[in-house]
Amino acid sequence: MSIRTDLAVEMIDENAAELPKGIKRKLRKSSACSITEIIVTDDVAGVRIGKPKGRYITIETDRLSAAPEDLSEQVSNIADEIIRLKGEGRSSALIAGLGNADITPDALGPMVTSQIIATRHLHDELPEGHELRRLNKVSAIAPGVLGQTGIEAAEIIRSICAETKPDIVIAIDALACSDISRLGSTIQLSDSGISPGSGVQNRRRELSEATLGIPVIAIGVPTVVDMHTIVENITGDPPDKHLPNMMVTPRDVDKLIERTSRLLAFSINKALQPGLSIEDITALS
Repeated sequence: MSIRTDLAVEMIDENAAELPKGIKRKLRKSSACSITEIIVTDDVAGVRIGKPKGRYITIETDRLSAAPEDLSEQVSNIADEIIRLKGEGRSSALIAGLGNADITPDALGPMVTSQIIATRHLHDELPEGHELRRLNKVSAIAPGVLGQTGIEAAEIIRSICAETKPDIVIAIDALACSDISRLGSTIQLSDSGISPGSGVQNRRRELSEATLGIPVIAIGVPTVVDMHTIVENITGDPPDKHLPNMMVTPRDVDKLIERTSRLLAFSINKALQPGLSIEDITALS
């Protein structure tokens, strides 16, 4: 099937008795969500599912556009997964919100960065002994898209990394999926980097450890699915390639982006500043 998706979990038959060689799957649950971890052990295995070597964590929960009753628990679950991917000894981070803030389904990244607690400057501006100097160094940028700036997001981020020297980059972007049920109800985290726009066939330069020289965690939520993929999933046959195609997004996409960006920003803030409570994060973000 010529499906179009950014989700690793959709590239594997969930009903298959045996996974392709070099690909592992782990399932776990919490009270707030179910989690599927796909591990691609080498690049050869990755070719089979169109994903590079790495770990892909899929968090499935209720509609993200709904006001959560358990925000604190969801934040804790997502923060724990970010910490697992980040590893030990990486305290400073650059948060990169990819996408176009003027197009609602693509505005997830910029809206997340607007709620990140930026602390890198505090270490130079505050006196010794000030309690806020204990916070890890975090900076945030929404580099826009090539059509707005004339500069690839990867070029901007690489230049910032060269100047600020973070230990890790966390990139947030809106994704595409093939299963309508995952639209706006799924979060994917990965340590393999990201190629912005790949799910909508507008692939830009890759952000990864290979291109930036430091680890990259990619976080995304599917906000669109294309009509041809919907038709092919329902009928099992590819549609006539001459038929017009379109991207489909949820009717409540404005609420989806608003509430999901808050959830992801809180989770990133919690993962990078574990000493802060939800109340502290609410006050500072």
